[in-house]
Amino acid sequence: MTACRRTLLLGLAAGAAGLAARPAAAQAAPLLRKPIPSSGEMIPVIGLGSARRYEEAKTEADIVPLRETFARFHALGGTVIDTAPSYGDAEAIMGNIIAGLGIRRDLFLATKVGVDTPEQGRAQIAQAFQKLRTDRIDLIAVHNLRDITNQLAYLRELKQAGRIRYVGATTSFDRQYEAFEAMMRRETLDSIQIDYALDNRNSAERIIPLAAERGMAVFINLPFGRGSVFRATQGRPLPDWAAEIDVTTWAQFMLKYLVSHPAVTCAVPGMAQARYVDDNLKAAQGRMPDAAMRRRMEQFIDGL
Repeated sequence: MTACRRTLLLGLAAGAAGLAARPAAAQAAPLLRKPIPSSGEMIPVIGLGSARRYEEAKTEADIVPLRETFARFHALGGTVIDTAPSYGDAEAIMGNIIAGLGIRRDLFLATKVGVDTPEQGRAQIAQAFQKLRTDRIDLIAVHNLRDITNQLAYLRELKQAGRIRYVGATTSFDRQYEAFEAMMRRETLDSIQIDYALDNRNSAERIIPLAAERGMAVFINLPFGRGSVFRATQGRPLPDWAAEIDVTTWAQFMLKYLVSHPAVTCAVPGMAQARYVDDNLKAAQGRMPDAAMRRRMEQFIDGL
């Protein structure tokens, strides 16, 4: 996906460089925010994901663009950071960057627990606090339904103790949807995280509507469909009517489709370069698709 994304943005390189040269305050505009239903807390609809991109940064040269990405994200008003212990060294790398920039208080920090026993869960969560260099994590979700009952019980203990603020669960696999839906019906959660993209709309059939019914925030993983949407649109111009929703790149097109869903709270695309932050956060600004425009966007992508 990264290679495709680079190709698609080549034509924007000069403009992005010009933006980076101007003070952040001169270009920052308010980001669209939506509420977490269980609390009413408002968060920006675009967050920063870390799968793959932050897993194996070993040298200072590797860290520099990641630090620039975080600094830019923070300067433009981004707050939601999503990671997981299964993403290699991502928790530790992100924790060090956040501490170095001194921005922890401004962030909504989310991670996951994905193990098979209560003992393993307690150990993994303790490591998350250490690696992220914080004594409070905003959201911890049970990853891919692993040991879901035991892990949720411990997360609720942590929430009661004030160590975490929200409890959730995640999946990104259709084969887990049936079990995930059953879990959502029996458990009280603050949030779910699910895969959803313009060319991967299965979760919108039952999972996302159920989250709305149950009062759960919806975070979106794989918003670019594991790169498939970029491959499908590579080399193609945006349709003229994309200007009606203030879209200038395919990334914005894809993200605005997701966050305009009434039940979607926040999409978390991976970002490891500051120019992707400039691009993606524009999807949280300007005019948003209505229901008719969303159908038009679906039809366009389905026709490629």
